[in-house]
This record gives sequence, structure tokens and C-alpha cells, in this order.
Amino acid sequence: MLIGSPIQQTPASQKNDHTNRALLHDILAADERTRAGGGSKAVERLHKKGKLSARERINLLIDPGTWFMEVGLHTAHGFYQEEGGAPSAGVVAGVGVVEGRECMIVANDATVKAGAWFPLTAKKNMRAQEIAIENRLPVIYLVDSAGVFLPMQDEIFPDKEHFGRQFRNNAVMSSMGIPQIACIMGPCVAGGAYLPIMSDEALIVEGNGSLFLAGPALVEAAIGEKADIEELGGARMHCATSGVTDYRPKDDQEAISIIRSLVAKFGPTLGKRQLFDRIAPQPPAFPDDDLFAALAHDRTRPYDTYQLLARLIDGSELDEYKAEYGKTIICGYARVDGWAVGIVANNRNIARTARGEMQIGGVIYSDSADKAARFILNCNQRKIPLVFLQDVTGFMVGTRAEQGGIIKDGAKMVNAVSNSTVPKFTFIIGNSYGAGNYAMCGKAYDPRLIYAWPSANIAVMGGAQASKTMLTIKLAQLQKEGKSISPEEQQALLQEIQQRYNSTTHPLYAAARLWVDGIIDPRQTRQIISRGLEMASHNHEIPPFNPGVIQT
Repeated sequence: MLIGSPIQQTPASQKNDHTNRALLHDILAADERTRAGGGSKAVERLHKKGKLSARERINLLIDPGTWFMEVGLHTAHGFYQEEGGAPSAGVVAGVGVVEGRECMIVANDATVKAGAWFPLTAKKNMRAQEIAIENRLPVIYLVDSAGVFLPMQDEIFPDKEHFGRQFRNNAVMSSMGIPQIACIMGPCVAGGAYLPIMSDEALIVEGNGSLFLAGPALVEAAIGEKADIEELGGARMHCATSGVTDYRPKDDQEAISIIRSLVAKFGPTLGKRQLFDRIAPQPPAFPDDDLFAALAHDRTRPYDTYQLLARLIDGSELDEYKAEYGKTIICGYARVDGWAVGIVANNRNIARTARGEMQIGGVIYSDSADKAARFILNCNQRKIPLVFLQDVTGFMVGTRAEQGGIIKDGAKMVNAVSNSTVPKFTFIIGNSYGAGNYAMCGKAYDPRLIYAWPSANIAVMGGAQASKTMLTIKLAQLQKEGKSISPEEQQALLQEIQQRYNSTTHPLYAAARLWVDGIIDPRQTRQIISRGLEMASHNHEIPPFNPGVIQT
């Protein structure tokens, strides 16, 4: 069924367009600053050493004309300011096409504190490994790192999800048959030395690459031995004497050429499989530029979600499931870039039930949760991947909702999402509040990829409600202390609380902590879904679906 219609040029749609483009402009500016890493002078210093920057290495590695889908660009945004900051946590990660195969690429950015590892660097690396494991993607490590940032060693070293987990992941991936190739293009020291050597094959660039558990200064301090870098851990020594590394390219360019040649010779069992249905792609019937005008500029205002979908799915054609029931969630089968997918989207328009009752857009009611759960079960039964579009303020509350079993129906939906075995992709396009985040496949529910639009807001509840709640608590506390403040002071305090709270709901706040894999131009949504399904096609099979006990 064809959905959508041309966007009418009205003051409201024009304001939508202006506001949403301005949000995107701010994000693109932040993207540019972050991609600069340690700055142009730091890149120049690398070039003088005969080295390329991390992003130059990646651009040379991936197939010409293909797109590098970055993961975690804004990791550590606003963190480590006392140390001068760590743009992108000092490491570039993402999925690129190498010799026709999707590969996870992880490259230390030596322009950021010599590629040192911060706590969020480890978290980002493990997210990259998680994506590789879920999708059986080959991994290419481009190593150029001074090791752990010692002033913060207590936050990166001993815990389960700290530095050492990566080496455990190396071993697990090897046991799963996931190829790993590492190229040492700069320093690789201490515990970090295990990452390339736990890979299947290791290259080390002559003159710039070095590999040792302890550098010359530490060796002299520990055992009194004096040794230079080449003798202790240089490329020639490791390739000819220790046998630790396998290839000794003369420079970055030759190293990347060797990596591409190795990937080109992977066996057919490491290729893609026809796990999911795909036909020839069609563009949507309406231009994707309309997305900016179709999305309400005010997160509290309703808008027509079908207009968004019409600009995201092939031919703007949706086979809607239970169209007349549970109207605050839209479920249906569609295609994106030719791939068959199941869409689960919060409907932000005010809806009426068959009995004429009004339902608030963006709120999950019992009937909507029941419908979505049953639709998710169907998609798993038929091996159809799921796409979640979040703009949700949570589940309905109140006596009527509770007596109607909202908790039971919400639990049913959460169960279906939790146990779903087909690939899931989540896009936070607006509000993502409370348990609505969970039911709509938030980060805790293992989406293969999760990205936010610049209009996203992620929080337990909306800023206005949360700020008033926190103000009430603060006033009660003051009253206990025998203090009181004027209405004017209360208003000023409310504004301060709301401003502080709102700063924590911004998508950059979420991206800095890897709650989302990145913030994208809404027009990239189709591209990311398609790349995600290309990645998922590297897997051997879809595990059996068992939803466990679901209350009905």
C-alpha cells in the first residue's frame, strides 16, 4: 500500500525544516571538529615520520568509491578535558568494504595523545569487536598506540569490561573462525602488544613499527639492560629473529596493499549468504529532503509518522499490520534498499480507538504493545529483520491503564524484543523516554546498530516533567532544613535544573558514552540499514527463536 503525500509548504512545515536542518548543521560541525583529531600540526608530524594518519590509512584500505560507516565518532565528547580532551577516544572504528567484503576496521589515532588508551577507548574497541562477533565480520587492526594512559590506569585495567577483555575477545573471535589481521604501524607496547599477536596474522612497518612488553627505559629500570628500540622490538628483529610478526612492509602504503591482498584470498565460507530476502532496490516515492519538514520541530508536538516512513522505504509501500488496532505503534512489512524488513515505529499522531477513545501519540498503550509483540514474533518466525524508529514518551499510566494490564502487555513486548534473533536496527528520531526506550529496542536490547537523528532526546522522562519533580524534591529538602525561597528564586532554580537536565538528554551526550553508535543525517538511514544487512549476511545462520513464557 502506498503511503505518504507531498509535503505542503506551510509556516509549520517551514519551521520544521529550518529547525531540523539547524540541528543537523550543529552535528555536522561537531563531526568535522572530531574528525580533525589532534589537529593538522599533529598530522604534519606524522607525515614527516613517513606515516599516514588513521583516517588516511582507512581511506587507502577500503575499496575506492565505497563508504566507511563509522561507529562511535563522538565517543568521549566532552571527556578528559584536564588532559586536553580525546577526540573520538583516540581511535577510529567502523565498517568498510575491503576487496568486496565488509570488514570491521579499528585504527589508533596517533594524533590524539600518541594513540593512548583512555577508559572510553577500551569501551569503543569492545563495541567494534561486539559488532564483528554478531555479524562474523573480519577485523583489521591498524595499531599505532603509546599504550594505556597511565594517570587513568585504575579505570581501564582490571575490571571485566576493561582493557583485558579485548584480548579475550580476540581469542573468542579466533575460535569462531572470524579472521583478524593486525598491522603495527607505530608503537605497540605493554599489554597492548597482545592484541596484534592474538590476531591470525601480524604485519609490522619497518622503521616506524615497534612491539614489546616493555620499552627501553622500563627494561633498563627493571633489569638494568640497555637496548635500543630496533634490537628490543623493531620490525627486522620480530620478522627475522623472534618470529612474532609475519610481514615487514617498508611503509604504510605497502602494508595496506598486503592487507588488501590477504583479505582478497579469504575462502568462500567467509562470504555473504542469502539469509534475508532482497530484490532490486527502489527509491521512496517522495524525496528524502522532505524528512526535515515532516518531523515536528517541537518534541511535544504531534506529526504524521507515515510521512517519515514514506521517505525511508522503497516505493513508499507499506504492508501495514493491524492498521486499525493499537494505533500509537505502526507495524508493517516494507523494503529498504531492496531488503525485506519489519518496521516498528511510534506513531506521533493523536489516534482514536474503535470505541472512539483518544490516544496520545508517542505513548505505548496496551493494545499497541500487544500488536507490536505479535508482529515481532511474526518477523522472527519468517526471518525478517526488524527496524525500530523511536519517538516514544513511554507507556500509558493511570488507573485505567493499570487495570487494563499495561504492565503485562508491556512485558510481552519487552520479551519479544529481548528474545528476537533476527537482526535489529534502531534509530532514535525523537523522544526516547523511560521504558519506551526498552520496548523499542534501546541499547540494552542488543540492536545490531543503533543511531540517533540530531532531533533525538534520550532520558528517563521529558525535561519539563523531570525538572519539576527535582524542584519539588529540592524544595522539600529546604523545608526540612527550615529554609524557604521566593517564587522568583524557585523559577530561577527550575530553569537551572532544566538546563542541566536537558544537557544530559542531547544526542551528543549519548554518543559520547556509546549509548548510540553515532548521530546521522536522517537521509543516511536507508544506507545504514542496507549496510547493516550486508554485514548480517556474513553470519552462518539465524539462531532459533524461543520467546520463553509470554503472558497473554
